[in-house]
Amino acid sequence: MHLAHHHGGDPGARHGRTLNDTPYASLTPDLVLDAVSACGLWPDGRLLALNSYENRVWQIGLEPVGVEPAAPVIAKFYRPGRWSDVAIAEEHAFAQELADAELPVVAPLVFGGRTLLHHAGFRYALTPRRGGRAPELEAIDQLQWLGRLIARMHLIGARAPFAHRGRLDRDTMVQQPMQAVLGSSLLPASLHTNYRAAATRLDAAIAARLEAIGPVRQLRLHGDCHPGNVLWTDAGPHFVDFDDARTGPAVQDLWMLANDARAMEAVLEGYQQFRDFDHAELALIPALRAMRQLHYAGWIAARWHDPAFPAAFPFAAESRWWEQHVADLHELADELE
Repeated sequence: MHLAHHHGGDPGARHGRTLNDTPYASLTPDLVLDAVSACGLWPDGRLLALNSYENRVWQIGLEPVGVEPAAPVIAKFYRPGRWSDVAIAEEHAFAQELADAELPVVAPLVFGGRTLLHHAGFRYALTPRRGGRAPELEAIDQLQWLGRLIARMHLIGARAPFAHRGRLDRDTMVQQPMQAVLGSSLLPASLHTNYRAAATRLDAAIAARLEAIGPVRQLRLHGDCHPGNVLWTDAGPHFVDFDDARTGPAVQDLWMLANDARAMEAVLEGYQQFRDFDHAELALIPALRAMRQLHYAGWIAARWHDPAFPAAFPFAAESRWWEQHVADLHELADELE
């Protein structure tokens, strides 16, 4: 089974060919530098494109201030049509709320009282650059530390609901991605029937698992807590990229950091020092893993007309990858059933 870590976007929002096939065609290096200059900063011309497909993210060097070197900034240009302005503002406000509580998260910089900025038809935000290395997910002390930090994030996430951001639900994570795949030329015609059967079977298994567990508490989440969104320094971990912040169960922010039962035990040991955890949520993990797998294929299918995607995910143009994906969906359904 191939489980993908990286994902993003809500495939059902735009699948098939649209007017937005190449949303970043006009996002040139000069435009990026001009957008940073429009904030009153002085780029020194150094640009480094960072690994991001859903949005476009750059590190920009700045001219020194007096004799002191200036730290670079990170500019994130939001994919047109994905989130509304109010939903992005809500993401920014959540990150700022966490930062105000002295949690190690990277919140957007404020310019003229705003964090969501506009330039030449693009929406963007600037954040400080924060370095770090990947966490060691075999180290018990690091897993416990992550558990404590996520629990503190969740204490704040539970204070108030999101009004404008999505929910971690079957519509967003299963049904929309499934329609994106079925509407895409990527899925070989010979696999249409098999894919539809496998995805429908898995959706039914997910629905049955969710119903069996019953309602669980929902709160504001980071939403995409895979190891690539945690950076570790000598001072400990900090979280980046709240682009997938949404409403869901607490366990969503835990399971991708715990590779096995021993790791989850360590994460929960740290978590429960700050916040109670409903152990019934552990039974959601196979369903959440299955939803992520379905969503990943739908995301690629929905974004295929963006030139970055064929270059980054060439395997998705091969029928053998889709054959394996269908087999994976059945394997995930077996696990749930």
